[in-house]
Amino acid sequence: MAARKVAKKGDFGKGIVEPNWSVLLSDTNERKAAKAHWNCVTAEMADREILSPSNGHAIQRLVIAYLVYDRCARQVAIDGLITEPNPENPKAIARLSIHYKAQCEAEKTVERLEAQLGLSPGRRSRVGKVAKKRERSAGADAFLGPRA
Repeated sequence: MAARKVAKKGDFGKGIVEPNWSVLLSDTNERKAAKAHWNCVTAEMADREILSPSNGHAIQRLVIAYLVYDRCARQVAIDGLITEPNPENPKAIARLSIHYKAQCEAEKTVERLEAQLGLSPGRRSRVGKVAKKRERSAGADAFLGPRA
């Protein structure tokens, strides 16, 4: 699988490799959408200094989950949320569309991957922060002076 290097500002994110979308996706529009999602995610991560070459495959999975969600959403919009029962089978019942179920799974995958990569709003402040060493002091420390 051939891949291209993605240049980001500074040295941060150096070595991150964009997948060759033509190998993974057959539809031209989906390849364009994948490239746009990839560039958006990697640019945001580079700006926040959390982009690492080890994140490449997780970002690829995130982009594919975006595409699956979009594909399923289009199909649900066309076919509807409910799959009608087979009129030839008297025991058949109406069911939720399999595309809707796949859309829900893709949404869960996206939420999980965005959280792991630090892209979701609730996780942004938690990713990449370094814990500060806290010095403990009491009121008596000022009175007694520095320790020898």
